[in-house]
Amino acid sequence: MTPPQNLVNLDGVDKSHGTRTLLDSVSLGVAATDRIGVVGRNGGGKTTLLRVLARIEPTDAGRVTHTRGLEVGFLTQTDELHEAHTLREAVLGGKADHEWASDPTTREVVTVLLAGISLDRIVEGMSGGERRRASLARLLLGQHDLLVLDEPTNHLDIDAIAWLARHLRIRECAIVVVTHDRWFLDEVATRTWEVHDGVVDQYDGGYAAYVLARAERDRQAAATESRRQNLARKELAWLRRGAPARTSKPKFRIDAANALIADEPPPRDRLELERFATSRLGKDVVDLEDVSLTRGTARILDRATWRLGPGDRVGLVGPNGTGKTSVMRLVAGTLEPDSGRVKRGKTISVAYLSQALDELDPQERVLDSVSGPELRATSLLEGFGFTGDLLTSRIGDLSGGERRRLQVMRLLLSEPNVLLLDEPTNDLDIDTLTVIEDYLDRWPGTLVVVSHDRYFLERVTDTVYELPGDGSVRMLVGGVDAYRPRDAAARGAAAAGPTPMDLVAGATAAAPTEGAGLSGAEERAAQKEMARIDRRLAKISELSAAVAEEMTAHATDGAKLSELQARLTELTDEKASLESIWLELAEVLG
Repeated sequence: MTPPQNLVNLDGVDKSHGTRTLLDSVSLGVAATDRIGVVGRNGGGKTTLLRVLARIEPTDAGRVTHTRGLEVGFLTQTDELHEAHTLREAVLGGKADHEWASDPTTREVVTVLLAGISLDRIVEGMSGGERRRASLARLLLGQHDLLVLDEPTNHLDIDAIAWLARHLRIRECAIVVVTHDRWFLDEVATRTWEVHDGVVDQYDGGYAAYVLARAERDRQAAATESRRQNLARKELAWLRRGAPARTSKPKFRIDAANALIADEPPPRDRLELERFATSRLGKDVVDLEDVSLTRGTARILDRATWRLGPGDRVGLVGPNGTGKTSVMRLVAGTLEPDSGRVKRGKTISVAYLSQALDELDPQERVLDSVSGPELRATSLLEGFGFTGDLLTSRIGDLSGGERRRLQVMRLLLSEPNVLLLDEPTNDLDIDTLTVIEDYLDRWPGTLVVVSHDRYFLERVTDTVYELPGDGSVRMLVGGVDAYRPRDAAARGAAAAGPTPMDLVAGATAAAPTEGAGLSGAEERAAQKEMARIDRRLAKISELSAAVAEEMTAHATDGAKLSELQARLTELTDEKASLESIWLELAEVLG
């Protein structure tokens, strides 16, 4: 069998920016069937490699060749939409609803990526996230032999990221993608390129296989970077203990992985950390009691109660626009509720990582901006990649990823005991994320994380809550894997207003009506969803029975009974919600 033809070849390519060598005699190729994930440090040359590969930037030396007639689609980190155009003009070339909606692929792309945004809205004044999704939609609607994507998951929520991964897996073209989202890499990539020190190392498989290969390479070469090697081993141990689907791929050599991590302890001792957290924080951390909160016309919380205890490690998920950042600000104390009470423990010290970079002074030098114990500050600076000339660089001269790294590091040096992280993975490279995860493994405090990065949530949190958009805060018993994007997206879209698909269907997706005339595909999807709900309802019955037995066994333990009752209430609420959805689907199917 002949190997697939290379669409792009790099031969002895050199590329420098200023005094920094980003590519040093790099030779590689992209075949027609390739799905390549690109990883590496911020500022290490990933974006430059993409631009050279697409022949957007010239090389300093060497040659880049494309096959004749190659169509390349490139998603940059900054959009190139015309400010005066409407979304319909920018994305769909001005097509009317009946024209674009007649094509299933176009309808799916628009419905998912542009949900809740009017197609007749002018580009000027749109948010960064809306512009990003519009740029991605425009690219995916084109016909390309090669898609080059630079951080495509930025500004996408968990629902859209999962959809994008599915879409790219079945798309018939080559793909080269830079992303920090490790779950996305494992879903999409069949090969991995690591860009570092001017070279590009190539690996078979996605992120899990890459971690194993890198750990083996470091061990065999007796690498002097012992800290990086330890992080790779710890990351590998996490991957092997994680979801079975992540490690079931043939490319991931399980026997070699088990041998490599045989003596690796669990990432963190939860009981020990919780005991230490209790001694530092006391019993009370932050309680939201009967709290209501609205922002504009959006109802974020409606008489909701949510309690954070010492040592809790909590993830908060939900579609964009459901108010996750507002809830974080409530916990942090920078926002007051409309009604109800936010009770904070007397000994808590809160540190809040926002999505903005406003608190950094662009004129200040990196080293001058860091305060704290000298030894600890030096260790964190090195771990976060601030060495050599970067220590004396002005903050304003750093890249977006480097500024984000500095922001996280300064927050950790403030020694809080309650840590609130709002989208901490934005703009951070994978190596930096493993440093943060390693730090959080040893950190004994209460942690709340808002993130669309499934891998990060699984890695650093023990409990996941959802803001479904109905004013409640709901625990996901099965963690982030129990999150049901379709239901949450429908609720979010209903709150945001009619979607592009609503214009065609003439009714909101959140409120289907009997006799709406489902297509064959829609009918099969509804039947599949009903079957899934049936399975989940059976599981809830089993879990509820187990909780009831535990309540009987702990009849004299008031604290334990309270905890079990809360769990039973969560299960009951989930059951009621699922039964309501099942009945709606049954009505639509007739």
